[in-house]
Amino acid sequence: MKILVDTNILISAVLFPRSKPAKALVYTAENHEMVLCDQNLTEFREVLNRKTPQALPDAEVLLTELSYDLIPAAPHAQKLIRDAKDQPILNAAILYGIDIILTGDKDFLSLNMEHPKCMTVAQFLDIEGVEL
Repeated sequence: MKILVDTNILISAVLFPRSKPAKALVYTAENHEMVLCDQNLTEFREVLNRKTPQALPDAEVLLTELSYDLIPAAPHAQKLIRDAKDQPILNAAILYGIDIILTGDKDFLSLNMEHPKCMTVAQFLDIEGVEL
């Protein structure tokens, strides 16, 4: 499966290395085709730099150790999601055939789309049968 990991999951995984998001991130990279959007990576670095700059070196190490495909955000005229900054990420997920968007973002989670399916870390780990 192609799984796009959203910014909030990346941030949680870096700040809390023993958390469910961290476990889901590593599991996804090892067992599926993990995908990151360039817009997510930019936001990830900006948020860490603003809120916890001391975590940036760990974040960069994590990104070099994980196996993932990088896709560009995709502009689109049709609005499918409430938050305009999330639209290019959703567009990229649709364009690149992403199966699951792994997120904690309520705007994504409220979409009720079948493809890509948006789910929380807990939902994903449960479906995959991953023990914590």
